[in-house]
Amino acid sequence: MTDEAPAATGRIVLLTASHRVAPGLLSWPAWQTLHAADRVLCADPGHPQLPYLREAGITVEQAAPPAEELVEACAGGRTVVVVPAADGDGTDAALTDGLARLAGSGRVEMPDLELLPGSYDLPGARLLDLVQVMDRIRAECPWSSVQTHEGLAKYAIEEAYELVEAIEDGDEDDLREELGDVLLQVVFHARIAQDGLDEDREPFSIDDVAGTIVDKLIHRHPHVFGDEKAETAEEVKAHWLRTKAEEKQRDSVTDGVPLGQPGLALASKLASRVRTAGLDVAPPPGEGIGHELLATAVRAEKTGVDPETALRATARAYRDAIKAAEADRRAGGNAK
Repeated sequence: MTDEAPAATGRIVLLTASHRVAPGLLSWPAWQTLHAADRVLCADPGHPQLPYLREAGITVEQAAPPAEELVEACAGGRTVVVVPAADGDGTDAALTDGLARLAGSGRVEMPDLELLPGSYDLPGARLLDLVQVMDRIRAECPWSSVQTHEGLAKYAIEEAYELVEAIEDGDEDDLREELGDVLLQVVFHARIAQDGLDEDREPFSIDDVAGTIVDKLIHRHPHVFGDEKAETAEEVKAHWLRTKAEEKQRDSVTDGVPLGQPGLALASKLASRVRTAGLDVAPPPGEGIGHELLATAVRAEKTGVDPETALRATARAYRDAIKAAEADRRAGGNAK
């Protein structure tokens, strides 16, 4: 008597794909599996992958068999590929739950179960979600749909300050959240610009914004993307300043310095421009607090200290001292 070889049980392949990747752009293992499969099933007749699968000569059945039938379809070593619904309607969850119950029962010899990612999210893929969400909010939200660049300007300032505070606090959760709030301002303004409602302004999109900064970064980093060399941070800064000067073609080193920034930051920026240009310009003569603060900011910048950051750090320590004094006063009052 000879032992009979056990019947091959086959396999079920659940083929997933990222909705952030264009349909049809599947991995080579995914295409190999699809072409070699005995059956390919998809319950969603409008699935975005279907036209590309059929164009590649793959027969796709519109079917969503229960777990028992799917296991039977794999008998004899057959491979069945299931393409999940693109909208996540729960059909595939019911199938996987059914397969799990069958496997747990111990009554059925199960085929191999495989999850095969057909495409993967690249870094930055969630930014596409943000753009889509912003598009919908702009179209459907009564408040967001009427916002303008001018009306949102104050929020950009507020979010920038909250980001700085999160950095100073050293709280990673707050930092992640505040970075998101700043990013929202960028996407929101780009979405408003895309509408092109102002006849005096040329419309542009978030892709134009990203393309502009990509081009700028490449141009200002010839030591990374070109033939120039830079071994130190000082050499990198020299490259940056030189290429920036070529781009801007400014008449004065003060051109482009935003006058609306905080006073100490403004004074430090002007002092930095003067020093970088090799000019010898002393603060204007005068007396009073303004003159003293300007002189202090110039001296701080010259020694490599950011006066705005230094003052904020000292102010935060002052705030803590105030809180401590208030606590002492309350404690003293309670003791009476």
